[in-house]
Amino acid sequence: MKKFNTSPISGMQELLPNLQAEFNHLKTGIAEAFYRHGFQNIETPTIERTEVLLAKAGGDTEKQIYKVVKTAETASDADQALRFDHTVPLARYVVEHMNDLTFPFKVTQIGRNFRGERAQKGRFREFYQCDVDVIGWQKLPIAYDAEVIATLIDALQILPLDKYQVRVSNRKLLAGLLEELDLSTQSTEIFDIVDHAEKVPEEATIQALAQLQISPDTVVKITTFTKINGPCKEAIAKLKALNFTNATFNDGVRELEQVLSALEHKNNGKVAIIADMLIVRGLDYYTGTVFETIAPSYREIGSVCSGGRYENLAQNYTDQPLPGVGGSIGLTRLFYVLREHNLIQASLSKPIDICLIPITENEFPTAEELAAKLRKHNYNIDIFLADKKLSDKIKYADKTAQNIIIVGESEVQSGNFQIKNLATGEQKALTL
Repeated sequence: MKKFNTSPISGMQELLPNLQAEFNHLKTGIAEAFYRHGFQNIETPTIERTEVLLAKAGGDTEKQIYKVVKTAETASDADQALRFDHTVPLARYVVEHMNDLTFPFKVTQIGRNFRGERAQKGRFREFYQCDVDVIGWQKLPIAYDAEVIATLIDALQILPLDKYQVRVSNRKLLAGLLEELDLSTQSTEIFDIVDHAEKVPEEATIQALAQLQISPDTVVKITTFTKINGPCKEAIAKLKALNFTNATFNDGVRELEQVLSALEHKNNGKVAIIADMLIVRGLDYYTGTVFETIAPSYREIGSVCSGGRYENLAQNYTDQPLPGVGGSIGLTRLFYVLREHNLIQASLSKPIDICLIPITENEFPTAEELAAKLRKHNYNIDIFLADKKLSDKIKYADKTAQNIIIVGESEVQSGNFQIKNLATGEQKALTL
């Protein structure tokens, strides 16, 4: 009988080795795609000062972060919490090391983040995110927005999904529209309503806007704007046809057209890329380009990667303008949903190349010497050291290894070893 509840805490992923191997395969493949595009890897601490995390986070982040409990030894330290994403810690990192970095700084981070959300199916409290970001010094050309999206598109090819749709917008468009409609003072509430519009009936969105004391005619203008979507030429034409003179709005149109045009050249038909005014992204630090990627055949998965431009995320830490753009693949949630759809199975390959089976303790030294030689040839080697019957040792090897080598008295004396393939039964002399 269990003395304690040994199941993982709700919202935490825990995998058996064969599934963990598949998870690691995807994580490695994503990382390699990032490296191919010239992104350098860093790791920031899991624990940050709370004031750093909340300085520019916005939204409900303060309610979701995990605070670190102080002890007698740490009572004098600043309030601390677990990071909820990679972007805010990256801003601190760049400020701390700016004199030693080369700009534009192309960087990738792959690691665990934590959010104290209500755990539910497919949403986790501890999860891996795979991020790419580009940070500029003073300025960062819009071309990097397209570069980040193209990099993520390349990384997604490792996943067992055949079709993607990248939905791109620019927060300046909605911001400019609200300036045009004299609603800038309510922009936070309206952005939040638009961000959730796709998840609720249209009537609920109209009601939410009306509750802000917005006139029916103006509500129609906002909802009409949010319905604009489609390929670059089509969507840009619709936006320009609105004939707004607002500078913020027209900057957004220009930037969106530039990003979409660049992506059309980079993409080469790999995925469908559209403009979509429903994409505004919930986090307040985004200031320009925003994007989300879905798999149309599995819309219930939600966004498989997302991100955007933040014109000066580090403004709370330094007076130096450090504009950036980045995106993230939420690997843990994505892996869970892919398993739910039977798109990922536990790895059938055995992680150990060769299991060495000494007959008795007398053969341990020879087995260790042989293992050392084989490891130098890049084989994964296990040695069975328990005192069991030979049949039990072979059963163990059959569950974990692809091949076995029996190390008995005759093998020790002759120095000749036979390697046996456990799948086929084929046996041959070991040669190194």
